[in-house]
Amino acid sequence: MGMKNASWRISLAAAGLLAAAPGCKQREERAAAAPAPAVTAESSAAPPSAPAPAAPAPSDAQIAAIVVAANQVDVLAGQLALEKSKNAQVRELADRMVTDHTAVNKAAVELVTRLKVTPEESDLSRALTSGGADKRSELQRLDGDAFDRAYVDNEVAYHEAVIGVLKTQLVPAAQHPELKDTLVGVQPAFDAHLQHARMIQAGLAGAGAAAGEARP
Repeated sequence: MGMKNASWRISLAAAGLLAAAPGCKQREERAAAAPAPAVTAESSAAPPSAPAPAAPAPSDAQIAAIVVAANQVDVLAGQLALEKSKNAQVRELADRMVTDHTAVNKAAVELVTRLKVTPEESDLSRALTSGGADKRSELQRLDGDAFDRAYVDNEVAYHEAVIGVLKTQLVPAAQHPELKDTLVGVQPAFDAHLQHARMIQAGLAGAGAAAGEARP
């Protein structure tokens, strides 16, 4: 399972996993409703502004910190689900997440120690940690079926984002061949996690629909 959560949340922010999406949508709606600025001779003649510089790719040291933060986010979410959920399938998923991501963090620490890479905090790793705490606060306020659906929905979104960032950002950025090989090697495990979460998500949705139809 190597460093699976490595990218996990480089794109937490990018994917809006931790509830950034609603705020973005509201800003988009306000922008769409605002009147377009008038075009003047001065503004039409002005050269276009230069694009913002792309964020630098994370270093191996930063990737190591991202890996640890991302795994810990899912471990803590899984522990919360084991405390609150009574659903056997949800508990099975949560237990798998706690076990697998704890093992990944252990392997990640062993690898970076052997490679003599000291994990370095970055905006991404800090965002992962704070975003995970925000999501757990949201989940903590829920109970029963509402909690189960929200937890599983988050696991689906989380792993979709992780897989995308792993392939497009962390693997290309990794400099040490062993680190790169490890990140590539964990992709099948992430795919399996995502499929497991999607299966439970579909089951919960079906059960909710059936309960709604059964009400008089």
